[in-house]
Parts: sequence; structure tokens; C-alpha cells
Amino acid sequence: MLEGTNINLRVMEQEDIPLYHEWINTPEIVGKYNAHTFRQISKDLLTKAFSNLADSLQIFIIEKKDKTRIGLILFFLVKGGPVELLEIGYLIIPSERQKGFCTEAVTIFVDYLFLIKNISRIQATADVRNIGSHKVLENTGFTKEGIIRDMIFNQGNWRDFALHSILRNEWKEPVLLKI
Repeated sequence: MLEGTNINLRVMEQEDIPLYHEWINTPEIVGKYNAHTFRQISKDLLTKAFSNLADSLQIFIIEKKDKTRIGLILFFLVKGGPVELLEIGYLIIPSERQKGFCTEAVTIFVDYLFLIKNISRIQATADVRNIGSHKVLENTGFTKEGIIRDMIFNQGNWRDFALHSILRNEWKEPVLLKI
């Protein structure tokens, strides 16, 4: 478990699958800027995919200190030719947004990833209209690198996404993660 000030991050377990399934199949929770907003995934497919997770994808549950599950944060490897990049993504349930939980989760996660992985950068993408996600990334030390045009087809339209990153040499030491 990764402990922060107001939240903890823990690896998603089999018993979290029903809640995870509910979250990613509920448009209000996934949010209007995510490509999965209208994409429905069966519990069987999700369970099968969870059992086949490799080191290239890891999902953590975001919990308040009272163990209330309020979201998730994950990392995955993006492979393109000889390049392998680490990207993060996150989701907070609507009732817990704008309370600082996501910023704390990303801060803890960046600390964790730079401490355990031999990587030089962590990146994240967010729909250009998703002001909340851009603020989270800015507040956690990410730099906006540019716009990826027509990155995702969502709700009948191609959507532009902003690419953000934080480099190891910009990250100094763990901020919130208690080691």
C-alpha cells in the first residue's frame, strides 16, 4: 500500500472488479472526456482481462483513510518501435472531485514510479477540454508538451488531447509518499 496524507493507493484486487466494472460502465463516473464514456465492457471480459494483466499495466485503487474507494490510478507502457514510454491515467468518482484527492494520488504515483522504475519520464494525456485534469497535472509538476490532434474518436467526433510529462530530473524526491 502507498500511503499519503489523505488517501492511500493499493493494488487493485479481484474483489474490486465489480466496483471497477460499475465505474467504467457509468458515463457520469468515467466522464464526458474519456473515450470509454459510451463503451460498455462486460464483467466476464473485464475479469478475464484482469487475470491476464502483465507488468505493462498496473491498476491501483484510490482509497480515503476510512477505506472508502473513490477512484483509480494506473500506469501502462506505450510501445512504439524501439521506444517504450510510461503513461498514467486516473479516475475519481464525481462526488469526490475537486477535493485534492486526484492531485494527491498523482503525486504519490509519480513518486512511486520514479522510485521503482528505471524511467526518465512519465506522461499523461487529457482531452483539451478537460480543465480539471490539466490542473491536476500542472499541480503535480507535469509540463504540457503539445497537442495530439484527432487522438480519440469519442461521441461522434475526433478529439484533440494535450500531452503532459514530467522528467526524472524535474522530480527531486518523494513529496507525499511515505517510504
